Amino acid sequence: MKRNKLIRMNHWGRTAVTGLLLAGLVSSSQAQSRPEPEESVEQLQEKVRDLNRQLEEAKKALAESQKEDQQAEQEASQAETMQQELDRIEASPKIGPITFGGAIRANYIYGDYVDTGGPSRGSDGGNFELDTFRINADLLYGNIVGKAEYRWYNGYNFFHTAWLGYNFEDDSQVQVGLNRVPFGAGPYGVSQSWFFDQSYYVGLADDMDLGIKYLFNLGDTELALAYYYSAQPNGLGYTDHAARYDSDMVRNDEGVGYEERNQVNARIIQPIEWDEGITTDLGASFQIGQLINKGDADEGEDGTAYATAVHAVNQIHNWKLALQLTYYNYDIDGSDLINRGFYDFYADIATEGWIPAVSLSYYKETPDILWLDYVIPYIEYSSIMKNGETADGASFKDSDLFTIGAAWAHNGWYIYTEYAYSNGNSFVGGDPYNNFGANLDATWEGRFNINFGYYF
Repeated sequence: MKRNKLIRMNHWGRTAVTGLLLAGLVSSSQAQSRPEPEESVEQLQEKVRDLNRQLEEAKKALAESQKEDQQAEQEASQAETMQQELDRIEASPKIGPITFGGAIRANYIYGDYVDTGGPSRGSDGGNFELDTFRINADLLYGNIVGKAEYRWYNGYNFFHTAWLGYNFEDDSQVQVGLNRVPFGAGPYGVSQSWFFDQSYYVGLADDMDLGIKYLFNLGDTELALAYYYSAQPNGLGYTDHAARYDSDMVRNDEGVGYEERNQVNARIIQPIEWDEGITTDLGASFQIGQLINKGDADEGEDGTAYATAVHAVNQIHNWKLALQLTYYNYDIDGSDLINRGFYDFYADIATEGWIPAVSLSYYKETPDILWLDYVIPYIEYSSIMKNGETADGASFKDSDLFTIGAAWAHNGWYIYTEYAYSNGNSFVGGDPYNNFGANLDATWEGRFNINFGYYF
């Protein structure tokens, strides 16, 4: 109702400006059509110039009125979206200062490849399965804040998040516990998709580690500093060390491998406003930490893990173009591969490489569609460009991932529909135990995926 009233008021203002302009033009035109005998040509030319100036001023006023109209409509639409989210939060169950929520998600998967083991990838005619059930709790008590989330998957479960924090008067915040590592363009790298980009699979996007993080601003510059003692703790699953959410360096079930220790992170993001509705978040990220060898002492010493990235998120009205270039190096002796664990699954990845990643998306609100609040179509590409070779001297091959799809939202529903096409991702196709590593086969395969999620 407020939005319609605001638009009608702006429309009346624009109509009034247009009416005054036309009246002035008609009146001036009549006077010009019957000039007094004593008026000179120079006087007439001056009147014409005055009329042209008035016309230009009226055009500017009309354009400004239309701009205000569009801005008012956008603000009203954003207010409605925010109010819907607030209503959903208010409807969530509470106990004192703690708000509870959760989600249940299911996947339909169809892949154009033969099932070779490893993670479920929808071969042989596709399959429908439970993806996730989760319960989360948010704490807000004065300046004290916190968040906890526990997730159940098919056959394994774990803590995804568990931290306490404090909001300071200068709008800075500290978080202590299992929290998201500040690295990259955003919490999910550059990605809008269910698959993420390839940065996630080498442990450099949406990574939850155990430590302390400090978020603060210097002017409009956003900064984050963090120290992490270890990776995410292992949960309960079929494997001894891989029942976890993010891709971590871990031992295998024989106890051989590396563990992450004493990691330091720093990230800086500088917002730049080029014009109204056109902005860039330009940033850089850095991390360094230890790799503790848990295998036979004669097989290698401890190592070092470091990574750096430059990134930019460009917002052009409803368009978003996110870019990131990452270099990583897990410096260990004797091998160009290192074992990682995630989703109750082990995988070797190349110890060194570059990862270019790009995501283009469009945010479209749909007020005229009752069953849809908004839709975000997107197209993404990323690649692990590796340095390394096998014992036989064969060079590692790159692992590319293309994703095209859309995210659909309505009330508590959030649904992904997308097609992923890759020559080196263990969750899309091919040899599930070597795609992020040597990838000597590098066969292109595709997977169609629908993820149905309801958040409460």
